[in-house]
Amino acid sequence: MAISISRNSGASLTAQIQEFIREEIEEGTLQPATRLPSSRRLAEDLGVSRSVVVEAYAQLVAEGYLDTARGASTRVVRHLPRETVLSPLLDAGHVPSARWDLRTGGHSSAVFPRAEWLAAYQRALAAPGAGDRDDGYPPLAGETALRVELARYLGRAHGVRTAPERIVITGGFAQALSLLGADLLERGVSTLAVEDPGHPGLRHFIHASGLRPCPVPVDEEGIDVERLADSGARAVLVTPAHQFPTGITLTPARREALARWARERDGWIIEDDYDGGLWYDPARTRPLALQRLVPERVIYAGTASKTLSPGLRLGWLAAPEPVLSRLLRLRARLDLGSESLSQRAFAELLRGGLFDRHLRRLNKLNAVRRAALDEAVRRHLPGARVLGPAAGLHAYVRLPRHTDEAALVAGALRRSVLVRGGAAFHTRPRRDAPALVLGHARLPRTGVADAVRELAARA
Repeated sequence: MAISISRNSGASLTAQIQEFIREEIEEGTLQPATRLPSSRRLAEDLGVSRSVVVEAYAQLVAEGYLDTARGASTRVVRHLPRETVLSPLLDAGHVPSARWDLRTGGHSSAVFPRAEWLAAYQRALAAPGAGDRDDGYPPLAGETALRVELARYLGRAHGVRTAPERIVITGGFAQALSLLGADLLERGVSTLAVEDPGHPGLRHFIHASGLRPCPVPVDEEGIDVERLADSGARAVLVTPAHQFPTGITLTPARREALARWARERDGWIIEDDYDGGLWYDPARTRPLALQRLVPERVIYAGTASKTLSPGLRLGWLAAPEPVLSRLLRLRARLDLGSESLSQRAFAELLRGGLFDRHLRRLNKLNAVRRAALDEAVRRHLPGARVLGPAAGLHAYVRLPRHTDEAALVAGALRRSVLVRGGAAFHTRPRRDAPALVLGHARLPRTGVADAVRELAARA
């Protein structure tokens, strides 16, 4: 099968194979019922590990492009799904009907504070002068009330050194990253370093923004700052509190080294605090924001997607004044600001302490789910190790070195467990470091344990 791949690309080999086959199917080059080579034969033809092809085939099966049956060949489905437009930042699309969904990015709608949100919304509408503001366009940087409350909250809860006038409200992290990418390009910065492993769609999103993503390895102390310095990049996107997907917390020594790199290289750090205050590890305290070490060189990004709902499209950036001014000028070319009423309601949640109360409930719920996951891993996956603190909505499980990760992922799907292997998050997957990335937001506590038990039946 003629597939074009590049080992110098910013995308992983698995992602390149997936994208090529997906495009060939959508463009009609690969017709329905076309038989594809076996994973072993295609791996030999391409000179790659078989696990790379197995992972690519499994994902395309999950998305509905390919069909496979035990003992039969892999074929293009006879009836193709309708074309949908999706952001690469979403682990979405057509997925098979599975009883247990352990993908990352999930969010349980049952935890949204409906009563508190409704009360906050009503207070925002009833506030003095609210009616006068409803007829106008929102401030480009965001509602003043929300920026004031966010400055207070971020300083109190995360140690962020900022002020209301240095905060801009965005339509989630995706819009924030688009603005930051455009700003970097205008200043002549064409490369953005990213963590490896990292978000599987992030490199594509950055590339589509006109930047060149440059993967930098992550070890058990966090991003390798020496390798970052060797890359020549002048900007880097990091997740220091709870690295995605490994869960590693950037060590104090690496934090100091990263701050030193930014000062000496005239570099910029985008700190993505993607899961906010979701931290429930009783043995470790959540680290303060990296931004406080070098506030003149760090743009701190946050979002309400994990703590409230991704549907709200509420995000924010805390940036040094020169950067913020440029971001607002860029934004003025694109839109007229973010929706006001939700901003005011969120400000009410923060002001009255309702958001803190909601976060405590959410952390308590996730602590129960994570404890069930940890116990299930200990009981059913002997030799496996969960990395990082108990935080966020997922866990990175390092498997014994002899484990066939791709076969485990494919076997799990046959047992109605949808899960991603660690290779899907690496630019260059290592065969000697098999892993699973387990999201626990979509299932109740008992479902998490049941899913791991079923998954382990194929281990």
